[in-house]
Amino acid sequence: MNDEQLSLEGLFFEAVEIEETDHVLTIRLNRPERKNAISPTMAAEIIYALDYAKQERRVRVVVLAANGDIFCAGGDLAAMSGKAIETRSTVPVRGDLDDIALRFRHLNKPSIARVHGNLYAGALLFLCNVTHAIAAEGVKFSAPEIKRGIWPFMVMGGLFRVMPQRAALDFIMRGNPINSEQAQRWGLINEAVPAEALDKHVTDLATELASLAPGSMSMGLAAYAAQDGMDFDDALPYLREQLNACLKSPDAKEGIGAFLEKREPKWD
Repeated sequence: MNDEQLSLEGLFFEAVEIEETDHVLTIRLNRPERKNAISPTMAAEIIYALDYAKQERRVRVVVLAANGDIFCAGGDLAAMSGKAIETRSTVPVRGDLDDIALRFRHLNKPSIARVHGNLYAGALLFLCNVTHAIAAEGVKFSAPEIKRGIWPFMVMGGLFRVMPQRAALDFIMRGNPINSEQAQRWGLINEAVPAEALDKHVTDLATELASLAPGSMSMGLAAYAAQDGMDFDDALPYLREQLNACLKSPDAKEGIGAFLEKREPKWD
């Protein structure tokens, strides 16, 4: 990443809708006629929106939602087969499909998937790399690539970090769907809630996360991603350094001061 300042002004988003309210940026998949399949345009627009969210300090939480009955059917097979798809989007291209997973993983801000409908295949790149995933009861999840003669290679990177290994391997080897109860039990989602309660649950979670120390949250999530690839003996000294830096941060000073003064903290 460079120091380029991104803006949403003047851009036409074709495959997603963007909304920013009360420190929360919502990215809503908007190809319901294609079951929200991930086209190159959708991937570019999501990546740009995530880069913008990371850049903007006032954005403290990202919510990923979708229009239509299906949350996301995975990669657009027409585009993957080489067919050109026309687009009117004016959003700059800053990466490819796999970069979506990396952008979520290194967003260093809370991110919530609001899964109201079935989720398939490449959409697991979203689900496995956000910090929180909340689904409506009755939603089904599957990685059916093997039934199309494909193996979900990129999905494995995140999937085996959130699901038990044997469960995840069976999930992709046979391509059979699992329900929201199984998904919660195996760690693929945080929680399954009644469909009518999904909006309130996600809104309350986003509001809570947005009310917490944004600088320390960012430092903590960056450290979480970094230590994930370290040996334990290397991770502890690194985390000690991060703790010392955090204790000197404006958020820590404000939080400790507010506690001692018996008041609510005010985050910049």
